[in-house]
Amino acid sequence: MSTIVLPDWFVGLDPVFQALLAGTFTWLVTALGAATVFLKHDLPRALLDAMLGFAAGVMIAASFWSLLSPAIALAEDQGVVRWLPAVVGFLAGGLFLGITDQILPHLHPGMRMSQAEGMPTTWQRTTLLVLAITLHNIPEGLAVGVAFGAAAIMDTSNSALLGAAVALAIGIGLQNFPEGIAVAMPLRREGIARRRAFWYGQLSALVEPFAAVLGAFAVVLIRPMLPYALAFAAGAMIYVVVEELIPESQASQRTDLATSATMLGFAVMMWLDVALG
Repeated sequence: MSTIVLPDWFVGLDPVFQALLAGTFTWLVTALGAATVFLKHDLPRALLDAMLGFAAGVMIAASFWSLLSPAIALAEDQGVVRWLPAVVGFLAGGLFLGITDQILPHLHPGMRMSQAEGMPTTWQRTTLLVLAITLHNIPEGLAVGVAFGAAAIMDTSNSALLGAAVALAIGIGLQNFPEGIAVAMPLRREGIARRRAFWYGQLSALVEPFAAVLGAFAVVLIRPMLPYALAFAAGAMIYVVVEELIPESQASQRTDLATSATMLGFAVMMWLDVALG
């Protein structure tokens, strides 16, 4: 039984609409992070390192508790070798994001233009910064949508999996706050107006509601793909953590601070999943 009870009006909604609401929530938290440019010109680097570390911990915990573990359980229910969808989907998610990372031009916050990744381009720095965060927000939106689709398919007698999907959305929302800052603040430091910096910051997560709807619709429509889709989202999220969040949080040599924040983020996401799921 869930420790936290979800409201009846939300439980009774169509899973695709639940995913849309959850994806909209994660986008709004990103916008809230980007809105800090109206209050400050910059944030202490130590605070940003801690927030990025926290985000990494949340995503690592969410990948297992909210995605891989249900994928293994569902595969067993479907009579499939219980580890197969988790392994195949996980590696496919990482491979997909890795290939996309090599193709789509983008620039991680704090990097010089000469360090831009993907295909060569003449796009402006602002566009490349937004694309970097947008690229990594797609698997987060898909993860939310797939989780709500899984709850609709598997959770016929109680709200445990629905609670886990809500926990995942809350966790991703929490780690989206520093992502909004990570886009908006560098733009503000480069002299871009506050409103424009905010606009680009929130724009980076606008893909999440659409990805969430796509994820939920796909797994409800094609149920056998659900365990693979859950693991796919997990693999893509872990790729983001290892390729972006952890290196950026450790870049200024505050390793103890960033690592402690990662541990805290993992613990918070684990608590959310147990409390709600």
